[in-house]
Amino acid sequence: MKNITKQKATDPLFGRTKFASKFIDIKDIRGKNLLDIGCGYGWMELVVLQNGIKKCYAMELHSKDLETAKKNISDKRIIFFTGSAIHIPLPDKSVNTVVAWDVIEHIPKGTEATMFSEIRRILVHKGVLYISTPNRSFVATLCDPAWWLIGHRHYKKETLIALAEKSGLQNITCIVKGGCWEVLWLLNLYITKWIFQIKPLYEKWFSSHQDKEYQKTNGWTTIFGKFQKT
Repeated sequence: MKNITKQKATDPLFGRTKFASKFIDIKDIRGKNLLDIGCGYGWMELVVLQNGIKKCYAMELHSKDLETAKKNISDKRIIFFTGSAIHIPLPDKSVNTVVAWDVIEHIPKGTEATMFSEIRRILVHKGVLYISTPNRSFVATLCDPAWWLIGHRHYKKETLIALAEKSGLQNITCIVKGGCWEVLWLLNLYITKWIFQIKPLYEKWFSSHQDKEYQKTNGWTTIFGKFQKT
């Protein structure tokens, strides 16, 4: 992950990442082996360390993408390595939990089924997958700057559930969160990050509104799903 705005694992969580950290059940962390696909700058690694993880495999596609996380996190329970979501270099039945926050939309188009099959392969019996991805509603897609610029993929809940179930992962829950403040935050992020290469403006103000928005029952920007190996 190209860390243009110098994010750190210790930066406060808000909005989508804060919700993701609460969405995952602590019983799927404590004393377990977990794989974080697309670990980025390492915020999830701090979450699992604080919640009693046994071992966390933190994976990125390229070694350069791991530099920020490795610089900020030093704990023998965290194992950094490179690999792909469609070819995970771990043995069969080696982890209890997999998280893939905002990853599936970035893998090669048409390989989603392969990703789900690979995750099922490495999960133990009754192991679980947590996933998030942009929601494919008309408004959410239309308001995504990355969709206009690079064709950033969005998915329907039904599509994710079908992919999971076809690979042998049972749907436990699949919900949609986020709304207008998420969209405004993304616009702020894209402009400041990619044009001016600075941190987003009014970050605390945006974070407060996003947190309140993610507490609402329904949303329309981001899908969060939990699936269990059968």
